[in-house]
Amino acid sequence: MKTDDHEATPSILVLGIGNVLWADEGFGVRAVEALHQRYTFAEAVTVMDGGTQGLYLLPYVQSCECLLVIDAIDYGLAPGSVHVVRDDAVPSFMGAKKMSLHQTGFQEVLAAAQLLGWQPQRVMLVGVQPSVLDDYGGSLRPEIAARIDEVIRLVVDELASWGARPELRSQQSPEHGSQHSPGHGSHRGPGHSRDHQAPIAELAPSALALHHYENLRPSPRDACRVGDPRFLARDLGHPDGAHGDPSREAGSERDGVADSVAKE
Repeated sequence: MKTDDHEATPSILVLGIGNVLWADEGFGVRAVEALHQRYTFAEAVTVMDGGTQGLYLLPYVQSCECLLVIDAIDYGLAPGSVHVVRDDAVPSFMGAKKMSLHQTGFQEVLAAAQLLGWQPQRVMLVGVQPSVLDDYGGSLRPEIAARIDEVIRLVVDELASWGARPELRSQQSPEHGSQHSPGHGSHRGPGHSRDHQAPIAELAPSALALHHYENLRPSPRDACRVGDPRFLARDLGHPDGAHGDPSREAGSERDGVADSVAKE
């Protein structure tokens, strides 16, 4: 007897988390974007760019029966190593991993969901050992980006065993992996429509789409990723420091910024 999609497939959440502004920290987001570009799934499957939303992800986690998370995880392995953790072992690997005091680690999201009665059928974490996490504005390192295809194959095989019915899209975006990044908790990716010719819905707003982020961003020098140009001698043209006064090269908390701006 034929059953409908929701009866045949448990509610599944595929969640990519991380922060694309910090180099390899963005792996989970970029991997789930690429997954969304390539595959559709059963209606009961939600693919989400979770970014750095922390506790805002709690209702999505609570509402799923099966959870698959993709993230950059420090396992203490060689950079680029792919490691899978399942079920009760997952929370201990999620860690606090906060990039700011305002972020909530996903470990806390899982703990909160369980305190509220969440009892998932399956939980799986696919983690990739990062190489660099402290390069603000940096890209995934090549050895980390090279693991996206491997992780997608692993995830698709696992989801198939969960009844998610993955199918390759017949038409993929030319901007491979260009769906968008952290933080807006957008949901309903593949599975929104089984029409493979329909436009691929965005996972999130386009400000940090991969093709923009990698090809249209300013150079590290122009983006001033290493300091404020008002205090850099190379930009001001004074070899001895800001405005030619070595004692004020770094400005001051009290009046350095205001005085420097006034003289420009």
